[in-house]
Amino acid sequence: MVTSQDPGSALAAYAALYVEQEVRAEGLARDVGSFSRFLEAAAFSHAATLNVSELARECETSRTTVAGYLELLEDLLLSFRLPVFTRRAKRRLVAHPRFFYFDCGVYRSLRPAGPLDRPTEIAGPALEGLVAQHLRAWLAYSRADARLYYWRTRGGAEVDFVIYGATGFWAFDVMNADRIRPADLRGLTSFGDEYPEARRVLLYRGSRRIVRRDVLCVPVEDFLRALDPERGLEDASGAGG
Repeated sequence: MVTSQDPGSALAAYAALYVEQEVRAEGLARDVGSFSRFLEAAAFSHAATLNVSELARECETSRTTVAGYLELLEDLLLSFRLPVFTRRAKRRLVAHPRFFYFDCGVYRSLRPAGPLDRPTEIAGPALEGLVAQHLRAWLAYSRADARLYYWRTRGGAEVDFVIYGATGFWAFDVMNADRIRPADLRGLTSFGDEYPEARRVLLYRGSRRIVRRDVLCVPVEDFLRALDPERGLEDASGAGG
């Protein structure tokens, strides 16, 4: 994809290749046309809390069929789901996982865009997906004794990513903006009230590493570039120095 003269077309062809070769050839889905429509509809759930019943209504098919499609996507390594972090929970939490396509470029190739779609509606989830990709890769290649979650209360307080295990306890929020408002810290502040042991980091599009309300705010590009399997999250975030 990196060396392609037309990355957008290459990404679209990648998804089409999976539908044609994996789904049709192997007979993994009875109705390939319905599965293709599902791929597009699922793009609207990328980086969001997954509601299978709602997605089934959008696809105009049964909940059982969509549940099977989701399992098929995961079997093909085209998507993954993040569970809710529920350890020692004091508040009522949502039950549904978050859904992600495995690659933010594939997500963007599948996500329809038109005059009624604001760029931020696509760019925000894409950035969250990019961070998710890097965190999952770091956990896998570093062989960290930890798992990746997210956190969301019934009241709407949310943290995009939680890493919990023997390796450490971290909470990350991702913001597709270069300025930080007080409202942008609410999720991490709520999480800190419940889990004061967690290190809290806001990844944003700015250029300065600052601390706001006991939350470390780090340029997302700097964090992703510094994330290395041979080093800890302290090094990538600068929390150790």
